[in-house]
Amino acid sequence: MSTPSTSTSPFTADVDKTIRSGCNVLVRQPNGDVRSIKIDRDSIVNVGRLGSFHASELIGQPYGFSYEMVNKQLKILPVRTLEEVEDTEATNELINDGEFVQPLTLEEIQTLKQSGVHASEIIRKQIEQHANYSLKTEYSKDKYKKRKEAKYSKSFTTIEPTIYNVCDYWFNKDQNRIRDIRPDTLSQILTMANIQPGGRYLAVDDASGLVVAAILERMGGSGTLITICDTDSPPAYPVVSNMNFPPDMVQSLLKSLNWATSEQDYIPVHAPVEVPADEIRSDRQKARLRKRKVAFDLLENTREELFSGEFEALVVSSQYEPSGIVDRLVPYLAGSASIVVHSPYSQPLVDLQNTLRNTPGYLGPSLTEGWLRKYQVLPGRTHPTMNSSGSGGYILHVIKVCVSFPSGCCL
Repeated sequence: MSTPSTSTSPFTADVDKTIRSGCNVLVRQPNGDVRSIKIDRDSIVNVGRLGSFHASELIGQPYGFSYEMVNKQLKILPVRTLEEVEDTEATNELINDGEFVQPLTLEEIQTLKQSGVHASEIIRKQIEQHANYSLKTEYSKDKYKKRKEAKYSKSFTTIEPTIYNVCDYWFNKDQNRIRDIRPDTLSQILTMANIQPGGRYLAVDDASGLVVAAILERMGGSGTLITICDTDSPPAYPVVSNMNFPPDMVQSLLKSLNWATSEQDYIPVHAPVEVPADEIRSDRQKARLRKRKVAFDLLENTREELFSGEFEALVVSSQYEPSGIVDRLVPYLAGSASIVVHSPYSQPLVDLQNTLRNTPGYLGPSLTEGWLRKYQVLPGRTHPTMNSSGSGGYILHVIKVCVSFPSGCCL
C-alpha cells in the first residue's frame, strides 16, 4: 500500500533522527499492525508474540530499518526491493488451501519452531508440501507467502513518530479516543487554523491530545498554546507523549486552564504560599511552599495571558456542545482569527453554522467532511483497498471579524 511521504516539521528539522533512550518508537509487525514501545537503556522490550530484545540494540539506530529477533538479539534485514511480477496462465479455480492440500501438521510446525528452525525454512517446507501451490497465479503465490510470513516471521520495522504516523496509529488502534480524526482530517484542521511557528493559539482538546500534539509540532518550538480543559490538574495527553517532544519545549509552549479558572471573576483558593520564616520547621516544608508558589504564579500568569486576548486561532475538538465553547472563548481572539471546530457528528456543527450565520462578527462559516480513499499500488494490480474508514469527522471553519460601531469600539 502506498503511503504519503512524511515531511519534516520545523521543530524536528535539526534534531538527530536516531532512536534515543527514553523515546517512544512505533514498530510495524509482519501482519501490518503497529504498536508503540518505550526504549529505555538497559531494559528489555517486549513486542508481543514476536518476543523480546534488549533496548540498547535500538539506541543510536536510525528510523526505518527492519530487524529480526534471534535469541533476544536484533539482526538488521536487507532492504526489500519491489520486483516486477509477471502473470501466468495458472488459475485459482477449485483450490482448497485446507488440510487436504497441506500435509504439514500443526504439531510438526510447532516442533520445527521449538527446534529453532528459521521462519523462511518453515514457509519453504509448507510450499514444497502444498499440493496445489503450482496451480496458483503469481499474485496468489505472493499473497500466500506474505500470509505465512505474517504468521511465523519475528521481524519488525521501526517507524518515526511523526504526527502523521502517530495519528494513523491511534486511528487504527482506537479511533473513538481521538474522536475519529484521520490524518487527512488533522491536516485540514491545521491548515484552516493557519498554525505557524511563533503564533498564539487556543485549543479545547478532548481527543487524547492529538490536536495539541499537532499544533505543537507545527509551531516549531516557538509561540504560545493555551488549552482549556475540565480537570483541576494539567490534562494528561497520551498522544503528546508519543511525539518525543523535549520536556522543556512543551513546558515553555503549552499552558492549561480549566473552565473555572478561565472565568475572569474566578477567585483562586489556594493553600498559603507565604509563611513567616519563624514558622517554617523543615526543608521539606520550605520545598512544599516553594512548589505552591510556582504553581500559583503559573496559574496567574496563564490567566493574565488568556485575558490579554489577541489569539490567532481557536481549535476545538470536544465532547461538549460547540456553541457554548465558541461563545466563551471568542472574545479572546484577534480580528481575522480562525475558528475551527471538529466533531464526529454533523448535527452539532450544522446547528453552530446556522447560529453563526445570523450572528454579526463571523465571516463565511463553512462545514466540510473529509474524504479519503487508499489505494494498493503494485505493478499491474493498482486498485482501491477493500476496507477503508467511512468518515474522518466534520469540520466547521469560520473567521472572526471586528464589527465597528460609531463610537469607535468593535466586537
